[in-house]
Amino acid sequence: MFLSKYFSRLLFAATALTVAATATSVMAEQKLVPAQSEIAFVSKQMGVPVDGRFKKFDAQISFDPAKPAASTMAFTVDVGSATVGSPESDVELPKAVWFNVPKFPQATFQSSAVKGLGAGKFEVTGKLSIKGNVRDVVVPVALTQSGAVTTATGAFVLKRLAFKIGENEWADTSMVADDVQVKFKLALTGVGKL
Repeated sequence: MFLSKYFSRLLFAATALTVAATATSVMAEQKLVPAQSEIAFVSKQMGVPVDGRFKKFDAQISFDPAKPAASTMAFTVDVGSATVGSPESDVELPKAVWFNVPKFPQATFQSSAVKGLGAGKFEVTGKLSIKGNVRDVVVPVALTQSGAVTTATGAFVLKRLAFKIGENEWADTSMVADDVQVKFKLALTGVGKL
């Protein structure tokens, strides 16, 4: 009798572990599809919009639409991959007054909270780090699904001077505006149904 109860408990524990491992495995299989994703930005130079983008970035995502509060998201962006489509400007971006790529090769974002707002909309709060400067940001995200791909889109405004992007003479906001709009479209696989 004792042995039977022992094996019964052991079987129950093994089943629980298998279920937990399967759930973790499903979450671990969430992947960014770089070819279908983009991170772009719009700054204003003397009032004229300048479009740019980052060519290299990655994400580690554990997102459950049914339990957004338990979700986490982390992004790394290779700031040396920034381009505004002008060879003269692109050569300047890695320099110390802008992104200082030799000292700070990556910008990072780490979520601290994810809140569901309904209808595929979420609010992601977290820490954004650029050039060693860390600021709290709140990012609105809208999700849509088509087949096996979930697309996350959103935009937010950051203050470039808070991150020391454009120092010295470039700190003059009449030359380059302080507000920079960051826009993203991230294609993800492995996300559960909305």
